[in-house]
Amino acid sequence: MYNSKITGLGYYVPDNVVTNDDLSEVMDTNDAWIQERTGIKERRHVASEEETTTSMGVKAAKIAIERAGIDKDDIDFIVFATLSPDYYFPGPGVLVQRDLGIKTVGAIDIRNQCSGFVYGISVADQYIKTGMYKNVLVIGSEVHSRGLDMTTRGRSVSVIFGDGAGAAILSREEDTSKGILSTHLHSEGQHAEELALLAPGMGKRWVTDIIEDNNPDDASYLPVMNGQFVFKNAVVRFSEVIMEGLSKNNLEPTDIDMLVPHQANLRISQFIQKKFKLSDNQVFNNIMKYGNTTAASIPIALTEAWEQGKVKEGDLVVLAAFGSGFTWGSAIIKW
Repeated sequence: MYNSKITGLGYYVPDNVVTNDDLSEVMDTNDAWIQERTGIKERRHVASEEETTTSMGVKAAKIAIERAGIDKDDIDFIVFATLSPDYYFPGPGVLVQRDLGIKTVGAIDIRNQCSGFVYGISVADQYIKTGMYKNVLVIGSEVHSRGLDMTTRGRSVSVIFGDGAGAAILSREEDTSKGILSTHLHSEGQHAEELALLAPGMGKRWVTDIIEDNNPDDASYLPVMNGQFVFKNAVVRFSEVIMEGLSKNNLEPTDIDMLVPHQANLRISQFIQKKFKLSDNQVFNNIMKYGNTTAASIPIALTEAWEQGKVKEGDLVVLAAFGSGFTWGSAIIKW
């Protein structure tokens, strides 16, 4: 049995910066209102059709591969987490394999939204632990901006989300005291519709239904969120799954060197930080710059933390996420 270790990290965000003041020009909102509720100051939006979920993932992956010190053909498997694929099908995993020119390795897509990258890490970890694969590429990438309601009607959701991608290379580690010590995954589908995009889908409302109705007030194909309900569940589940991971490894909150939470809302991160009595140096947040990039948020934040020297060899790093589904999870890593 092996452990898996993160050997390379990379991220990419579009150059196009969208500030809160920019949003106030197209909807009834303002900088103070957005910062008070979310902590977000600005986010990135793609500026052309050439920037896609796949293309951003490829750019992040190239950086991670180089930093891991491997060749692209050393990659045995691809895991791609996103809620915003280029196509309804096929998923972006195979597009990454094509665009990177990797040999015909397997590729899967994970549709677990905000917890997608943690789920992806867990999947890759299991493949490596069993000895099936040696190097797995895990990507989280999102293009939200093309699917948001950029009017006052959609402001409670649209001000939160941004575009970007992050990637990690997980490699075989024979020292089982290092690398990913454990991962913990959960779901609670009874609340699925509290944070969702309901159409188009084969269940009730497909593209043909939307076109036939031609209803300008139809918002079924736009994301909806019960913000207060999501917040209340998030702070509980974040705490539970972090403690679950620590307990599994006989650790305490005081052992955490760096917590990298999913960047859903700065207020959630601050609540968790206070609950676990962590200092500012023990929690990494960058939602202020990028907004909520869903599956991309943890790999972007983890990469930035590593680049800034805030994640070092020997550190105990905790990843935790909660989001649509409801799904949530954590990963406990000895760097």
